Order: sequence, then structure tokens, then C-alpha cells
Amino acid sequence: MITPKLPTRIHQLSERLANQIAAGEVVERPSSVVKELLENSLDAGATHIEVDVEEGGKRLIRIRDNGCGIVKEDLGLALSRHATSKISELEDLERVATLGFRGEALPSIASVSRLTLTSHSAEGSQAWCVSSNVGIDGTVPQPAAHPPGTTVEVRDLFYNTPARRKFLRTDKTEFSHLEEVVKRIALSRFDAGISLRHNQKPVHHLRAAATLAEQEQRVALLCGNEFLQHCRRIEFEAGGLHVTGWIALPVFSRSQPDMQYFYINGRMIRDKLVSHALRQAYQDVLYHGRHSAYVLYLWLDPALVDVNAHPTKHEVRFRESRLVHDFLYRSIRDALADVRPGDQADPAREMMVPQYPPAVAAGTLRPAIHEQRYFQYPAQRGSALPVAEQLAMYAALGQVGPVGEVPQALAENGASPLLPPLGYALAQLHGVYILAENQQGLLVVDMHAAHERITYERMKVAYDSHDIKSQPLLVPETLQVSAREANAAEEYMPVFSELGFNVERIGRETLVVRQVPTILRASNVPTLVRDVLADLISYGGSNRIREEINGILATMACHGSVRANRRLSIEEMNALLRDIESTERSGQCNHGRPTWFALTMEQLDKLFMRGT
Repeated sequence: MITPKLPTRIHQLSERLANQIAAGEVVERPSSVVKELLENSLDAGATHIEVDVEEGGKRLIRIRDNGCGIVKEDLGLALSRHATSKISELEDLERVATLGFRGEALPSIASVSRLTLTSHSAEGSQAWCVSSNVGIDGTVPQPAAHPPGTTVEVRDLFYNTPARRKFLRTDKTEFSHLEEVVKRIALSRFDAGISLRHNQKPVHHLRAAATLAEQEQRVALLCGNEFLQHCRRIEFEAGGLHVTGWIALPVFSRSQPDMQYFYINGRMIRDKLVSHALRQAYQDVLYHGRHSAYVLYLWLDPALVDVNAHPTKHEVRFRESRLVHDFLYRSIRDALADVRPGDQADPAREMMVPQYPPAVAAGTLRPAIHEQRYFQYPAQRGSALPVAEQLAMYAALGQVGPVGEVPQALAENGASPLLPPLGYALAQLHGVYILAENQQGLLVVDMHAAHERITYERMKVAYDSHDIKSQPLLVPETLQVSAREANAAEEYMPVFSELGFNVERIGRETLVVRQVPTILRASNVPTLVRDVLADLISYGGSNRIREEINGILATMACHGSVRANRRLSIEEMNALLRDIESTERSGQCNHGRPTWFALTMEQLDKLFMRGT
């Protein structure tokens, strides 16, 4: 057992010790140093940055840029705490537009390393240099040879704080963290060229990217070609919020959340509200336990976001958190829903370059959709799948009718017929798969998985179109909650009402639930209400009730969809293919599994070694 040291008289900490303590907030490992220095370079207007590291950054980190530089008189101040060129008064914190502004990074780094700062300002006639080895206070700039711009050299990180140095990992591990930081920053600023070398060996050499094609090339270099081939470029704008970037289709999922890059006004962040919104947007299409991939940029008025909420500036605080959460959720959800066969490359691994939709008009939350025209052979026009169980469920929801309509035959100006994206059925394989031929080659469709998604989406529409029907509980549910949860229930009572709940506060820490949506009558109501309250408190919104309803509809759809080993006619198979093409999220079943795969003629030729 450790006996705590009793306090003595209060005294002022030395400047150096204060800096070393501050270093614990911003300098965790070599990657933290690289992040702070790269952000300083970008704030200085650099368009070319060179990063050299040795031994994972533990021995050396050198960052050179061509930015505006630091004048001789300010070099000493640059290594002192609370000194910055980026804010002057308290009001500036309300509209922070730079990446760094706290004025603590350089002195903190200098206090735990041997730091040398060399800079040639744009208006200066020569370069000047200061070093932390001389002492932070009263450093005297020395003449130096250096082109316009700045170089910061950090040697022997934590040499004077061995307790921190021993927590560093192997060179390989530290460099892996450092490289990830360089990647994240390179994805945030396409206008800057960035190179990275480790132990004198080139790792990345990224040129400035002005055009969309050049930006996508950088994305492919940093995230891999597979990501770019299985993603969709999006752009949405509404209510003063603007999101752009790339989202991976659900089949390009990851075992870890290691390819999720999100930026607010150019600043890389890891924020729980943002993560929650995006996780919810993918919830209905991802296989269990898998994680989405994306590179997204959110732009909004700097006054609406507080970037000073955390020392490392990874977390932020939104003034209108619910607005941001709902905007991101709806934008990504709608983008995923509007992906159709033919819009993209095969969502299940076909090696093709994606076709991106045109930019979205300002003020809308719906992306532009490709208009597709097919030539439909009359002999192949079929009716919907005659599934009695599905019609019974539709009747229970107040909607009885066919599953869908087959697109009409269209031909323009004598153009040659164009097959639909999923083509036409050739045969059924073992009562499980449909084999179809399209313009590019062969498709294999899991008929149960595909029909399950079609049924599920139509049941959701049917349910929503008749509003949420509720029923009173025979015995109202009484919940004991915290005062904070009770306050939230009172504040968000209209939200509960819209979702079909009647929730009342009958005491300081007591709620009563008198009415629930009919479809949720068998659910665990107390647990569901508590979970919704937790979401409302944390994120200002909740999708748990909708998820619960969707879960029940998904189960009904699974039981009502065409089963394996059922023989279908050619007409029924073609009707299913047309329904897949017109259904939202049809690339995955309700459980996140792919519904179809494609093999191009080129891929088939390779399998049989044709042309080799």
C-alpha cells in the first residue's frame, strides 16, 4: 500500500515543471508531437511539408514547411506558454478557425525533449534559430541558413522524464501511430503536399490535390483502392450544415473502426455524438459486429462548435447537438438507401470504378439519383412473387397489394436494347440462388436474402404511412429513475408522444408509462424507455424505439419471405430482380449479408485462363 505524501506549504511551480505537467495533456507519444507540429505548419499556410522521423519518432522528429515563418523577435515567445498568434481576446474563442490556438504545444514539447526551432519569415532577410537546450526563458535567436518557412526538430523525446519514456512502445508500434496521424491530416488538407520518411526511407509522398480526381487518388493511396471502389461520394447541405466526402458501401465493412475519418471545418475529431449518428445511419445494413468506413467533412459556422472542449482538441461541443446529430444521421442513411444496382460497382466486390452522382442542390437532404432506362422484353415481364404469408402481414398493417411492378419497356431513338442492372434470370441453383445475365456478365442472387430486404422495406413504408398506432397498457408501468432522467422525460415528452408513447412524470424520480406502440406491446418497456432517455441526455435524440420497431418488422419479413428450396418460375425470378433494383438498401438483407454477387466476363475469362 502506498502512503500518500502529506501536503506542505503552497508554492509556485517552476516554469519548466509546469511545462512538463502540461506536456502530459498534449504530448502522449511521438504521434502527438507530429500532430501538433503539422497543425502549426498548416496554420502557417504551408503548401509543402516534409516529415522525417527516426526510431518511430523517439529519437528524432523533424518537420519542415514552406509556411509564412516566424519573425526573429517572436522566436523566444514561441517557446513560452500561453503565447500564440491565433487569438487575442476571449471573443476569438467563439469563432476559432485555426487548428492550433492554445499556445501550449511548443513549450510543452520543448520541456520533454531537445527542441530546435529554425524559421525564415516571409519579410525577414535571413533565418534565425532558438533551442530549448539553452533554456526556455530568454533564449537568444542565432543566425541560421534556412529557406522561407520553418523547421522544428525534436530529439530524444522524454529523455528527461524516464517515467514517461518507459511507457513508449516499440519503434514499429510508435511509427504506426505516427503514420496514422499523418494520414488523418493528409486527408484533411488536400491543398498541401506532405511527405513522410522513416529512418531515411520514403513512406509517403503526397502531392497537393486540386481536382476531385487527384483527391480521390490521395484517398485511394491512404485508404486503399478497395475502399474507393466500394464507396459513394456524397454531398448534402441543409440548415447551415454541409457534409461532403466518401462513405463505404455496407459490404466494405471492417472488424474494427479503423477507417473512420471525420473532420469538422478541416479539424480531425473523434466525437461520440458524431460516431453515434453515423453508427445509427449504418445500423440497418451492417452485419452484426462490423464497422463502417468513411472519409467525411462537416462544415458549419465556427461559432456553432466549441473546439476548446479538450486539450488535444479531438472532442468538440456543438451548440445545437441534436441538429448536427439528426443532419448527419439522415444524410448518411438516405445516401445508403438510395444506392441501387447500376448506380455503383457491384456492392459485393466487383472490381470496377464507382460512378458518382452529380452534386446535390443546396438545401436538400436527398441525393441526386441516376435515372435508369431499360429495355424490357415482353416475354420476360412477370408478376410479383405470390407469397401468401406476406400478403397476410400486409393486410395486418392495413395494406394489401402486389409486391412491386416490373419496369415498362423503354427504347429511345432506336438505340440498342440495354439490359437492366441485374439482367434477366437464366436458372435457379439448388432452390437457393438465382443465376442471371446482365450486360457485364453473371450475377448470383440469394433469393431469400433479397426478398427479405424487399419485404422488410415495404413493411416499414406500410407501417409509417398509417402512422404509429398505440394502445394503452392494462397495467401502467411505473419506473424509478434519476432526477436527471425524469427531467429529460419531461423535456422530451413530445418526442415520446410522436413515437406512440404516453410517458408522465408523477414524482421527482418516478415516471409512469400508460401507452405504447401496438407493435411493441410485448417488448421490455421499462428498459426501452430508460435506454431512450440515456440517448436523449447524451445525444439530444434517439433511434432506439425505431430500431425496436424495425427489429420486429425484420423478423416478420424474414418469416414471410420466400424460403430456400422453393422453385420459382422465370417470371417470378425476373420480378424479384426488378424489385431488387427498385428497393432501398437492397444490396444487403436485414442482417447485413450481401444479397447478390457479380462476376464480369473479364473475371470469368481469368478463371478459365482465356486470352492468356
